[in-house]
Amino acid sequence: MKVDVAIIGAGMAGASLAAEIAGAASVLILEAEDRPGYHATGRSAAFWSETYGGPLIQPLTSASRPALAPYLSPRGAIHIANEGGREALAALAGEFAGAGVALERLDRSALEARLPGLRPGWNEGLSEPSCADIDVAALHAFYLAKARQAGAVLVADARVAGIERSASGWLIDGTCEADILVNAAGAWADEIAVLAGERPIGIAPYRRTIVQLRVDPPVAADLPLVVDAAGRFYFKPEAGGRLWLSPHDETPSAPCDCAPEEIDVATAIDRLEGVVDWRVARVEHKWAGLRSFAPDRLPVYGFSGSDRGFFWCAGQGGFGIQTAPAAAALAGRLLLGRPPGDIDPAPYLAARFEN
Repeated sequence: MKVDVAIIGAGMAGASLAAEIAGAASVLILEAEDRPGYHATGRSAAFWSETYGGPLIQPLTSASRPALAPYLSPRGAIHIANEGGREALAALAGEFAGAGVALERLDRSALEARLPGLRPGWNEGLSEPSCADIDVAALHAFYLAKARQAGAVLVADARVAGIERSASGWLIDGTCEADILVNAAGAWADEIAVLAGERPIGIAPYRRTIVQLRVDPPVAADLPLVVDAAGRFYFKPEAGGRLWLSPHDETPSAPCDCAPEEIDVATAIDRLEGVVDWRVARVEHKWAGLRSFAPDRLPVYGFSGSDRGFFWCAGQGGFGIQTAPAAAALAGRLLLGRPPGDIDPAPYLAARFEN
């Protein structure tokens, strides 16, 4: 098979980029697992928050809102702080001052109204009313379908083992050839770079744990996403009065099909019990996924400096889903040699690691 562009990875990054460029180029998507989105995309906590990822991610997040609208449900978020998180809460407010993100100060009484059972000591907060839940599965399916309709070909169970530079492009496992090779391999991005003879960037995977709980009293369906300003937990309601809870862990990991550690589950529950007086009735489910970051914790888009047609679309951390429309549009323009549009690509270019 000979194509213009071969994309390694069919998670949200690879699927959204394929949907963006398939009408202008012939595209092959190679997915190592037997189904797309098995790793990070399929294990997301699934919310859209303009503050998540920091001020340099916010332009991508905010620009993605219109395209994400069919997949969003109103949720709202509150960032809360005890004495140990006051400075972090103030820093959050300062980072987004003037950025067009609606944030409202909350005192203790306002927090109690939004979060029943709040324990003493949690006296300050910020409301982020624009926060929403994302139907990740539907969004991912949309991108895959759009790519297929435009002629892209998806091959699953296709773990790449060999990449060679040929006279006319890239030869992948001796079976397909492409003019441009896109590295959208998530936690495996640096491994793919090395396989292709490119210099790795230092994209590192970190394990993130989620626990699904039954609590007493049951969680109200309209509870906002609750985020610790100091980065020690977040939780949100799920169907049937359940709670999704994370200890906000970031444990370095090799690229793998990761599983939750019992210590992280216990840490999550302990932190929850320090915030609210709810009784944990049962742990129903637990899982973990890998979030992959470049050294500066910004995504990496663009061609490498080797002039060999190697294109990065990786390092999207935990914000790859909520930024997918704008990120794919930006990356697609860069790949096709078009003007970048309204978002300045400079902070995200792969070239920043080559000096």
